[in-house]
Amino acid sequence: MRIEVNCSRSYPIIIEKGCLQQAQKYIDGQRRIMIITDDMVPASYRQILQEQFPHCDVKIVEHGEKAKSLAVYEDCLAALLQLNYSRKDIVIALGGGVVGDLAGFVAATYKRGITFINIPTTTLSQIDSSIGGKVAINMLDIKNCVGAFYQPSLVLIDPLVLQTLSKRHYHNGLVEAIKAGLIYDPALFAMFEQDDLDIEKVIYRSLLVKKAVVEQDERENGIRKILNFGHTFGHAYESYYHLHDYYHGECVALGMMTVLQDLDIKKRLAAILQKMDIPIMCDADKEKIFALLATDKKADHEMIDLIEVTKIGQAKIVNLPLAQLRAYL
Repeated sequence: MRIEVNCSRSYPIIIEKGCLQQAQKYIDGQRRIMIITDDMVPASYRQILQEQFPHCDVKIVEHGEKAKSLAVYEDCLAALLQLNYSRKDIVIALGGGVVGDLAGFVAATYKRGITFINIPTTTLSQIDSSIGGKVAINMLDIKNCVGAFYQPSLVLIDPLVLQTLSKRHYHNGLVEAIKAGLIYDPALFAMFEQDDLDIEKVIYRSLLVKKAVVEQDERENGIRKILNFGHTFGHAYESYYHLHDYYHGECVALGMMTVLQDLDIKKRLAAILQKMDIPIMCDADKEKIFALLATDKKADHEMIDLIEVTKIGQAKIVNLPLAQLRAYL
């Protein structure tokens, strides 16, 4: 399957079993290539690329949100500079959302922009974060507060690589697909209420949702904000737990449960999450969560845009004083 995304930079998304082993069909091996990956991505995936691009360089970072730091970001830039990479060369992200965010921000800022290719290896990154152009690192325990909008030139999605994920990591990423269904695609949401889940269809429909939204509003001035459903509180939960105790998708799930006011939708969502062993509540201190909400990059001084869903498949943007978020907690 192939999806064309048409933004400031148009690019294809290739969804194909085994495409990792066919990467040379899509990537120019005559250009210099830096692969940025982490120590949790199976070495075999890296080796598959190295066999196809024997002269490539590899930068392996420590896994987890700690990789999205100023120190690691600087280290990646220094590696490119020391190896004399030019603006005509390529940075490939091989890994999950953290690697994609880090490598994308490196690519966006190195010599004012170098070609960026994303090869996501987790459900979370295949379903959501690998497209759309948001790249960022964290600072002072605040998630994604330093970043840019920078579209990839190509996204290669190989569903076969998901087989190496733990059940928790696999389900964590599916939360973004559930979110996509809630805000835009009722049929996608309903897929999670069935006994069998076709992961390729889930990936495809989720990406179609994001494509439709991003093409209308690339830099998040309007409708793209609906993709943040669950994320306002979700990012606060991530910061509260120091980006450690709960995964990103799990925090987004907690955020959606916090924001949802329709009891029927909330009940249906809770049933799906519990079936996937994803928490629907936590013991976070409400006052500390409220304090963290003020640091959200979507906040505009004392106001913030909150995304609400009152009907499955339809989301609305509500501009609220920050103080009113206490009621949701």
